[in-house]
Amino acid sequence: MSSDRTIVSTPQAPAAIGPYSQAVKSGGFVFCSGQTPLDPATGQLVEGGIEVQTRQVMQNLSQVLAAAGSSFEQVVKTTIFLTNMADFAKVNAVYGSFFAAAPPARSTVQVAALPLGAAVEIEMIALG
Repeated sequence: MSSDRTIVSTPQAPAAIGPYSQAVKSGGFVFCSGQTPLDPATGQLVEGGIEVQTRQVMQNLSQVLAAAGSSFEQVVKTTIFLTNMADFAKVNAVYGSFFAAAPPARSTVQVAALPLGAAVEIEMIALG
């Protein structure tokens, strides 16, 4: 079996803040690392509530998917990490607006904390 593993990177999404890649393409899939609500231009957390943070996360993921030759229409699984499950409905509303039809499989979990004080992080697996 060949090892087809391609690192995906784009300046249109925040640079990795640790030893990981924005995404890896392998076996016909794109595995996107979790994105937090960082502004790609500044590397800083965006100002605003959970809706603003979720929208930034989704925009970041959109850019990573595009760099990999994929899109939200190709996403098969997501995981949402929240620091406060009380934000679920607001996150769900923003997240859902990015999937017009046939949304992917998804898990949502509450975590104690996220990098740089983010309230939400989302990772995705897409066809690529």
